[in-house]
Parts: sequence; structure tokens; C-alpha cells
Amino acid sequence: MKLYFFTPILLTLICCDNEQETNNCIDPDKIKLDQLCIEIYQPVCGCDLKTYSNTCFAQINGLTEWTEGKCENN
Repeated sequence: MKLYFFTPILLTLICCDNEQETNNCIDPDKIKLDQLCIEIYQPVCGCDLKTYSNTCFAQINGLTEWTEGKCENN
């Protein structure tokens, strides 16, 4: 009986924890789409798994983390 009670709670906590990690990827306060970036192609893979032309484009889209190079899924 206890197992049936704790399993849904555990699953809810796991799902909520994953959601917070995804939400930390983009900081809405850092989104500055009116800022200009130089068109130099040095791709970075954002924490949202999208490829951006360079770090400037990642920054103005509010990303908090990225790695050098294209994302593997692109």
C-alpha cells in the first residue's frame, strides 16, 4: 500500500527536477534581440540543443550555457 502512495510522488519530483534544469537554460532577463551581432560563423551549441552562428547570437537569445561547435542533431 505504501508503495502505491510513494511512487506517484517520486515520479512527480523527478519530472519537476528535469523541468527546472531546462528552464535554467534560458534567462529571460538576458534576451536582447535588439542588439546587433557580427556575422562571423563560429557555431556554438546552446543548452537548448540549437546551433547558433556564434556566441553573440547565443547571448542575445538569453542562453546561459553553450559549447563550441554545431549541435549534433543539426
